[in-house]
Amino acid sequence: MPKLMRLLLALCLLVPADAATRIKELASLEGVRDNQLMGYGVVVGLNGTGDKRQTVFSAQALTNILKRMGVSVNPTAIQVRNMAAVMVTATLPPFAQPGTRIDITAAAIGDANNLQGGLLLLTSLQGPDGQVYAAAQGPLLTGGFVAGGGGNAQTLNHPTVGRIPSGAIIERSPPTVAPSETLRLQLRQADFSTAARIAEVLNAHFPGSATSPTARAESSGSVAVQLPAAFLTRPVEFVAEIENLTVEADRAQKVVINERTGTIVLGKEVRISPVAILHGALSVEVRTTFDVSQPNALAAGDTTVVPKVNVDAKEARAQNVVLNQGATVEDLVRALQAIGSTSRDIIAVLQNMRAAGALSAELEVI
Repeated sequence: MPKLMRLLLALCLLVPADAATRIKELASLEGVRDNQLMGYGVVVGLNGTGDKRQTVFSAQALTNILKRMGVSVNPTAIQVRNMAAVMVTATLPPFAQPGTRIDITAAAIGDANNLQGGLLLLTSLQGPDGQVYAAAQGPLLTGGFVAGGGGNAQTLNHPTVGRIPSGAIIERSPPTVAPSETLRLQLRQADFSTAARIAEVLNAHFPGSATSPTARAESSGSVAVQLPAAFLTRPVEFVAEIENLTVEADRAQKVVINERTGTIVLGKEVRISPVAILHGALSVEVRTTFDVSQPNALAAGDTTVVPKVNVDAKEARAQNVVLNQGATVEDLVRALQAIGSTSRDIIAVLQNMRAAGALSAELEVI
């Protein structure tokens, strides 16, 4: 069994099933969310690796910038190889105040092949509502390079995308809902059991009246919370206290399989019904060799190439695994490991067990 697979299985088996989790990790306050920003910018200072002449919009952007500075240039009459048009993106956190800085990412949208050493000119970053919330500018860090040329070139990482740490200054606060007398917690993973447990923990920690409890589970994805009288003037402290309360979250049993890499992630408490597994391996090898058929000297005939096909089939002896009532995935892994199964074999076994109804978990293939 590969080392990576054994490590993932070991980590899953060591995590307690009933581990308590803070509400901060399970839910967030409604209206308190990130906002995506985007803008169009120009990167200059490239060493001849910028956009080519067929990228028309980068030349137009440069001439517009020069025009605002009093220089009038025809965009069809210039060819600048040291600049590139880029799309700039950033994430605006909630409650961000004007003057603070955020990281940005710039990606080439033309035919530039390297942004290394480039400088992003002043770029306005807009939100979905069309308002400008930040302004970005600064030198790009690509974390890669392109060396050589023609058919003998070496590329490291992805040099057409770069980042500028703290490269944007916030100009406008995002639209964020401030805490009020009634709050609503949104679960990151909707679950009726978890929502009910969160409401139970909040009512135990902040007791209300029988007719007006502090918290009430509205659905599997939200919990309504009434601000207690002691926190009417301190909603921030109330939210901070809520976030640090712990709840035993209930999660659906799931087995996640990545067939491309052979990675399997499964929980220890996944139950398996009594089942017998018979797994074998069939290997078929087809080999083609070419023989030359040549006539004797002074004989009539042509020299030809004759293909010779050999087919070999090998079938390994099937391995038998029997799992009893109450067996867990730990028992399954140990049994399959004992007979020398690989991660690909285990993926095939799990898929067949799920089809046979012997695996009490959701099987997700990514």
